[in-house]
Amino acid sequence: MEQQKLFTPAKVGAIEVKNRIVMSPMTRCRAIGNIPGELQATYYGQRSNAGLIITEGTSPSPNGLGYARIPGIFSKQQVEGWQKVTEAVHHNGGKIFVQLMHTGRISHPLNLPEGARVLAPSAVKPAGQMWTDAQQMQDFPVPTAMTAEDIQNTKAEFVAAAKNAIEAGFDGVELHGANGYLLEQFLSPISNVRTDNYGGSIENRARFVIEVAAAIADAIGAGRTAIRLSPYGIASDMLHYPEIDATYKYLAEQLNNIGIAYIHIVDHSALGGPEVPLAIKQTIRNTFKNTIILAGGYNAERAEADLQSGLGDLIAFGRPFINNPDLADRLENNHPLSQDLKMDLFYSAAEEGYCDYPVYAKS
Repeated sequence: MEQQKLFTPAKVGAIEVKNRIVMSPMTRCRAIGNIPGELQATYYGQRSNAGLIITEGTSPSPNGLGYARIPGIFSKQQVEGWQKVTEAVHHNGGKIFVQLMHTGRISHPLNLPEGARVLAPSAVKPAGQMWTDAQQMQDFPVPTAMTAEDIQNTKAEFVAAAKNAIEAGFDGVELHGANGYLLEQFLSPISNVRTDNYGGSIENRARFVIEVAAAIADAIGAGRTAIRLSPYGIASDMLHYPEIDATYKYLAEQLNNIGIAYIHIVDHSALGGPEVPLAIKQTIRNTFKNTIILAGGYNAERAEADLQSGLGDLIAFGRPFINNPDLADRLENNHPLSQDLKMDLFYSAAEEGYCDYPVYAKS
């Protein structure tokens, strides 16, 4: 057996990580008033045995706060809240990127602050419903199609949020280009039916994502800029279209030219979504020369196999980190993983089911 790579250090863009275990971004809906605080500092601090933590989706603007109780990073109070988090993680020897998530059409006015709008590339209503604290489950509304001015303003909001992230002490930012949120909405010809420079051809549909990534790389450094993608994902009513492979190959080429730190590919098949074909993962791997992070239902054995084969450079774990705050230590020492997962508390506002999972203790 070759030496295990999972527990070896790696260079990711501008930073060094102590192992190749990544804590996946997971929305937990505990930022009251959209401001993170001591609770989040405790939660992420407990999990800083990971080489890299990627935060829950965090909105770059009031318009992007589509879900109840998700954090933002566009106000002074939010930046100060996140400073507590980054200090806790760095104190424990971890590294942390903030995930910038603009929900776009996956939103509801009841979840947005006054004056904010549900924006999308086009006025195409997604199927389904979402939770609102005010009136519980509600249908998605028809979003407002973004004007040319909205596009420029939104791009500027992403850049300002990235600068705020560095001010808050983050090691970098990951753009959420997956799961059917704003960036992916631009990529798909089903959610994006624009007829201007941001719609139609693959090059046009990818333009917004590439411009945002390039502008952030320019502002904070390409080595601190990254993106998460989910080709073939169907989350948030994203339907398959014929040119998926060509779209993501083009995107990988352009992101490689910018020189961002990593592409994070998520496969939701472990949770019942369609499998991301190996071929598109290999295409992105062969096209993009920097770090590849793979996510999707991994255990240590499968993680090691994909590292040894070169398909990925780091492996992200999601749910196991919820009830195993010391997951990296457990994997390295072959300690059993806790199976006690309080799924009914995933999105509650309480400390219970969030910061109260114990670390491994020999009985």
